[in-house]
Amino acid sequence: MTEPTVRMTVSQALVAFLANQWTVDGDHRERTIPGVFGIFGHGNVAGIGQALMQANAQDPDLMPYHQARNEQAMVHQSVGFARMHRRLATYASAASVGPGAANMLTGAALATANRLPALLLPSDTFATRVADPVLQQLEHPHDTGISVNDAFRPLSRFFDRVQRPEQLCSIALAAMRVLTDPAETGAVTIALPEDVQAEALDVPLAFLAPREWHLRRPLPERGPLARAVQAIRDARTPLIVAGGGVIYSAAEQALLRFAEQTGIPVATTQAGGGSLVWDQPQYLGGIGATGSTAANRLAAEADVVIGIGTRYSDFTTASRTAFQRPDVTFVNVNVAPFDAYKHGTQLPVVADPRETLEALIEALAGTRVDAAYADRIAREKREWDAAVDRALAPTGGAL
Repeated sequence: MTEPTVRMTVSQALVAFLANQWTVDGDHRERTIPGVFGIFGHGNVAGIGQALMQANAQDPDLMPYHQARNEQAMVHQSVGFARMHRRLATYASAASVGPGAANMLTGAALATANRLPALLLPSDTFATRVADPVLQQLEHPHDTGISVNDAFRPLSRFFDRVQRPEQLCSIALAAMRVLTDPAETGAVTIALPEDVQAEALDVPLAFLAPREWHLRRPLPERGPLARAVQAIRDARTPLIVAGGGVIYSAAEQALLRFAEQTGIPVATTQAGGGSLVWDQPQYLGGIGATGSTAANRLAAEADVVIGIGTRYSDFTTASRTAFQRPDVTFVNVNVAPFDAYKHGTQLPVVADPRETLEALIEALAGTRVDAAYADRIAREKREWDAAVDRALAPTGGAL
C-alpha cells in the first residue's frame, strides 16, 4: 500500500512539520516551536522565507515570523524563552549564508552550555555546487565541503545538513527528539543548503500530522536512591544546592516540602534562583562566587552536598573551593548522567529532580537536622538578611 503524500518544497515541509510539534508534560500541552525569529538574506529568502510567508497567508497563527535585528540576539531570546517555559518550548532561528549564520554561534554555545533548547536553521551553500562560490562563502583550500556551519558541530547537541530533500524527514525527527529530551537538549542545528531549501519532494502526510513529545521523568532506581537516603540520614551538616533542573522539572514545591521536613538548608545556583522564596527559613541565597556569606559558610563545612539539577559550574563551586571538607560527599540528582557523575561522586541519582525529591520526602520521614545545626542555619540566615536589608535601605540621598 502506497503511503499518501503531498508535493512540497523542503522549506514548506519543514515549516508545516514544526507547526505541528507539541510538548506534553502530564496534563500540560504546548507548541514546541511557537514561532520563528529570522533575518533574511543570501540563501534563505526563496526557501525558508517563502515558506513562512505562505504559512502566514494560510494562517497567521500557524508559524508566526518575527523579524530580528541581530542573529546572536534572536538565539539568546529563544534560549530565554525556553528557560521561562521550563524547556517545553523554544523558538527557531533562521539566518542567511555566511556571517548571518556565524552570528548564531555564540547563541548555540549558550544553549548547549546551559542545557536549554534552541532550534537553529542556518542557510548553507549550494549542495549541488552549481554556484560556487556564493556570496560570503567560506572557501577552505583543503576541504571544499566545509562551510561556516561546520562551526556549529562542537556547539550543538545535534547537527545535520539536509544534502538531499529525501533526508528531511529523518533529520527533522531526530532533531526534535534531542530538542525535547531533558537529558540531551541544547542547541539543535539543521543546516539548509540554499538550493535544497527550494527543491520539491513528496512528503508523507504522516510526517506533517500533529506529533506529541512527552517529557521523560525517569524515576530514581532503588539502589542509588537507598544509598542517597543513607548518606543524607547519616549527615551532620548537609546542604542542598538547587540548580536550574529544579525549575525545569517543576520541582519547587517538592523542594520546599523536603527542606521544611528535614530542616536541611538550601542554596541556589544562578539558574536555580527562584526555586524558593527569599524568606523561607531554610533558604540561604545563592552559592559560590556570587553567593551569600550564609550559603558559602555552610558550604565550607558541609559533609554531604545534595546537588539537585545542577551542573556545578565554576560560579557554583567557586572554582572548586566552596566545599572545603576533605571528606565531603556529593549526592547528585540529575536527569543527565553527565552531570550526575560530577565531582567524582559515588552517589549519583540519574533521575528526574521532582520525582526524586518526592521519593526522598517519603524515605526520610522523621529525619531532621539536629538542634545545634538548625540554630546555626537560623543565625547565618539572620545575619545575611540583615546585611541585605542594610544594603537596600534608603539613605535619602541622591542616587
